[in-house]
Amino acid sequence: MHIQFTNRRVLVTGSTAGIGFATAKGFLAAGAQVIINGRSQQSVDAAIAKLGDAGRAATGFVGDLGTAEGCAALVAAHPDIDILVNNLGVFGPQDFFDIPDSEWERFFQVNVMSGVRLSKAYAPGMVERGWGRIVFISSESAVNIPSDMIHYGFSKTAQLAVSRGLAKRLAGTGVNVNAVLPGPTLSEGVADMLKEDVARTGSSLEQVAADFVVAQRGSSILRRAASVEEVANMVLYASSEQAAATTGAALRVDGGVIDTIV
Repeated sequence: MHIQFTNRRVLVTGSTAGIGFATAKGFLAAGAQVIINGRSQQSVDAAIAKLGDAGRAATGFVGDLGTAEGCAALVAAHPDIDILVNNLGVFGPQDFFDIPDSEWERFFQVNVMSGVRLSKAYAPGMVERGWGRIVFISSESAVNIPSDMIHYGFSKTAQLAVSRGLAKRLAGTGVNVNAVLPGPTLSEGVADMLKEDVARTGSSLEQVAADFVVAQRGSSILRRAASVEEVANMVLYASSEQAAATTGAALRVDGGVIDTIV
C-alpha cells in the first residue's frame, strides 16, 4: 500500500508538538501541503524549523482554536481544506470535586467545539468537491473514563458522538469522518507528566511510561506507551484514498486497553 497526498491541502490543529506534529510530518512526507497550527508564533516557527526541508510545504497559522474567533480567523486565512485533523486538545488529572465550572467549559471549548466549528466551516467545500476527510483525535478515555480526568473523558466521548453523527450527516458525499482513539502515548505532554517519576526512579522515560501503562491501564495488551508516530500512521490511513470505505468509525490505537472484541 502506497499512501500519497500530493496536492491535498491538510490542516492539523494543535500541530506544533506531540501527535499533531507527528501527523503533520507524516502528511508532508507523503506529499501534502500542511497547515501547522499553534497558539504562539514561537511554537509554530520552531515546529516548521524542526521539519527541515519538509517544512517548505508547510504553512504556519498562529491562533487559539479553542475560541470561535480563532477558528473564524483560520477559515478566513485558509478557506479550502481537503483533510481536517481535529487534533487540538488539553488534558490533565484533577479530582472531580476540585474541577471548577471554568475547567469543564475550557475542556469543552478546546477539545470539542474547535472540531465542531472547523468541521462546520470546511465540510461544505469538501462536499462540493466530492471528496474530503475529517478525523477527530479522541482517546481510549472516551470509553474508559478515567476517574482522575472525568472532564477529559467527557470531552473525548463527545468527540465520538460528533464524529459518528457527522459521518451519517455526510453519507454518500465522498466525505468520510472518523475518530482515532489513541491509548497512552509518549507525547511531550505525557513526558512532562511523568518527569518527576523519571527523576525519582532514575529509569528511562520509556520504562517509566511502560510502568505507568501496566499500573494504570492494566488491560493493555501492548504493555507500553505508543509512540506519536504509531498514532499518526492511523490518522494518515484514515485520511487516505485507501480508506474510502472507512467512515463513521472509532479507530483504536490503544494497544488493546479497551477490553472488547468489537
